[in-house]
Amino acid sequence: MRVVGRTVVCVTTPHVLPYGSWPSPIAAAEVSAASPRLEGARFVGGSGQPEVWWGESVAEEGGRSAVRRRAASGAAVDVLPAPWSARSRVHEYGGGSWTADDDGVLYFVEKADQRIWRLAPGDDEPHPLTPDVGDVRYGGLTLQHGRLLAVREDHTAGAAPMRDIVGVPLDGSAVRHPAQLVSLAGGSDFVAHPALSPDGTHLAWIAWNHPNMAWDRAELRVGRLDDGGVVEWTTVAGGESSPGEAHSPLQPVWTGDDDLLYADDPTGRWNLWRLRLTADLDHEQVAPADADTGGPLWVLGSRWFAALDDGRVVAVRTDGSDVLVLIDPDETERTLPLDAVTRLSIEDARGGCVLVSGAGSGGAGLWEVDVDAPGAGRLIVGGASPWGAEWMPRPRAATVPGPHGPVHAFDYPPTNPRVVGADDEKPPYVVFVHGGPTDHVGGAASGKIAYLTSRGIGVLDVNYGGSSGYGRAYRERLLGQWGVVDVDDVVAAARGLAASGAADGSRLAIAGGSAGGWTVLCALANSDAFAAGISRYGVADLRRLAEDTHDFETRYLDGMVGPLPEAEELYVERSPLTHLDRMRTPLLIEQGLEDRVVPPSQSEAVRDALAANGVPHAYLAFEGEGHGFRSADTLVRTLEAELSFLGQVLGFETPDVPRLDLD
Repeated sequence: MRVVGRTVVCVTTPHVLPYGSWPSPIAAAEVSAASPRLEGARFVGGSGQPEVWWGESVAEEGGRSAVRRRAASGAAVDVLPAPWSARSRVHEYGGGSWTADDDGVLYFVEKADQRIWRLAPGDDEPHPLTPDVGDVRYGGLTLQHGRLLAVREDHTAGAAPMRDIVGVPLDGSAVRHPAQLVSLAGGSDFVAHPALSPDGTHLAWIAWNHPNMAWDRAELRVGRLDDGGVVEWTTVAGGESSPGEAHSPLQPVWTGDDDLLYADDPTGRWNLWRLRLTADLDHEQVAPADADTGGPLWVLGSRWFAALDDGRVVAVRTDGSDVLVLIDPDETERTLPLDAVTRLSIEDARGGCVLVSGAGSGGAGLWEVDVDAPGAGRLIVGGASPWGAEWMPRPRAATVPGPHGPVHAFDYPPTNPRVVGADDEKPPYVVFVHGGPTDHVGGAASGKIAYLTSRGIGVLDVNYGGSSGYGRAYRERLLGQWGVVDVDDVVAAARGLAASGAADGSRLAIAGGSAGGWTVLCALANSDAFAAGISRYGVADLRRLAEDTHDFETRYLDGMVGPLPEAEELYVERSPLTHLDRMRTPLLIEQGLEDRVVPPSQSEAVRDALAANGVPHAYLAFEGEGHGFRSADTLVRTLEAELSFLGQVLGFETPDVPRLDLD
């Protein structure tokens, strides 16, 4: 305490404690509950002030995907009651699992049977709209001009599923008469983003075929409709319309009977383009930018822009982090303020308002943005940290040189308003490796990051070569080099951080899930940069992955590694299971036992090798979990286990979590 004039000023001196052992109010259970996993949102209601409905994964209900609305009291009310769960398994990653009309009728894909169901106000139970005919799945639901469209994935014919876009009768007649489901468009391995012209005469959609992924080469198709579906169609962007040049068109949106807005990347960046259905198919770029409006099409229903009724366009721009922009018809534009900077998605538009999901310093959330009103939008759900801004680390964008070019990352230093580290100690760091690998992270601290940084553990979130958000050239750095470029880049980023003096180079850990888990295992097998590793359902054997994985990704490795059988030796050489004798770094393995993307057998093989090598490790397997954890119990267990593991290996006390037993 000191006196300034006649005023007594209380000065609190932060405690000095070892990094990693700082007391923190951020508990694992709070992290699990703080940031909802949002799954779509809609304006519902045709007159007055429409309601906002949203989809949300409810961790405390085992990851059930609920559909909710905000009541007049402010409370979130379930539109879709338990135990119903709106979750699609098309492509295994799903998306577009529900939609609704202005009368409050909900249409959704039930997780248990993958059929489409209808729930109207006043109904006691939902009613099916599609027949029960075996393993047929639906996703990408959208109501357009009174018609319900969906992507259908039919596994009944054999190993290779058939996919098409279907029109679903709203009266339930297809349950008794399956022929009432009208196949509107197919003819390719994959389809997405159906868009019906305002006059109902044309359908636009995205299509692609093995061995390409949607972000490698896809086609924008437009076809003329009659009662039996598309009778003739043409590729209007992508595909063979650009010989020798890869294109990946995305998300067609009709702005008139003959005008189509879409995203494409012939310039190396996903930008907006306008197509007029004239005789020469006139294409015109809209508001060019050195940033991406678009991203990898992992999930059906992803939207990066919306056309407003007055001709303006709201779009997401990504260059590492995201911004929201408003583009006028004359192509002048301005940035719309929003408390979110990553994973932005335009969920719906009504008049001059849009619903935008994303994540910012307060975690994941949903905002209603009035494009003509000042301010950062009205928060609908999530988006607010329960711990206060002083506990959330501020990201520092970092770019370090790597052997394959610059490597982009975000650094989150230890952050605690009550504690600091000793002057002669440098903090341990965990290097986060995102999945995909064609994904990206933006500069926003999650609850999981704050869980670590508030305890004195820094986090470096790396967008290694192959990540989206920096253009096609950066994304294609990984082609043929998976297990090489990603490893080199995360090692370069980690060592660059240590060389700067920000981190203790002897206490660096690496953590990642799925494709990120693959990079973790490869890095531990091929470098000595890390003292500990955490692999969540990580790929360990490329040949087994190619044999076991689902159809959506069966040819993904053709581009990332090479086609089989020609590249089999490369598959063997790259795989961590080939080099289990090199696995000498303590490792925590976490695995869902219902994972269809990376089967448990791969994690179990790594566990067995670590045991044989006498390496400290732990293996946590979770019943009922698939590729990505959803249950609150699982999320809490993994967070606490990871902290205990890091403490034991990197040398700091973790008294506020149960001790993890290492084998």
